[in-house]
Amino acid sequence: MPIPRIAFLERIRPFYQNYGIPIASLWQGIMQYKVAWKTLVLFFFYGGQVKRISCSARALNHHTMNVANTQIQMRKGLLEFCVLHIISRGEVYTSDLIEELTQAQMIVVEGTLYPLLNRLKSAELVTYRWVESEAGPPRKYYSITEEGKSFLLTLSDTWASLVNSTNEITSKN
Repeated sequence: MPIPRIAFLERIRPFYQNYGIPIASLWQGIMQYKVAWKTLVLFFFYGGQVKRISCSARALNHHTMNVANTQIQMRKGLLEFCVLHIISRGEVYTSDLIEELTQAQMIVVEGTLYPLLNRLKSAELVTYRWVESEAGPPRKYYSITEEGKSFLLTLSDTWASLVNSTNEITSKN
């Protein structure tokens, strides 16, 4: 699916600015673009001639890094720690996990949680049991194992160290 023209222009801004081409001229003159062999090739009409700009996809991605992606990655990095902490408080149903993580703005997509729970189960950090439900199918309740408690303790120490280190760095002007 092609990206919208304005988003496309924003992504290649560092490259067309190097050519001294005004954005309005580029906007009106784009004829064709394609990505081939990890290189973006842009053909456009400017000054009565067809011009061509090429840039590597790697360089293009470097210039398109955005805050939202970084925030998501930071949350994903902490999700395992938070899930283990919630489960350590007592047996928990998946929808309760999702609700708490959502309220704390730690989870963006529910689909992120299920693979994580499977990994934690495979690593024997959590276990689950099925409980019959009066309103629908049986429910899976998760609890932390002894190995999971030990793992969580290590993560808690790591978290405290990271918070201290981050505060030390970010408190300096």
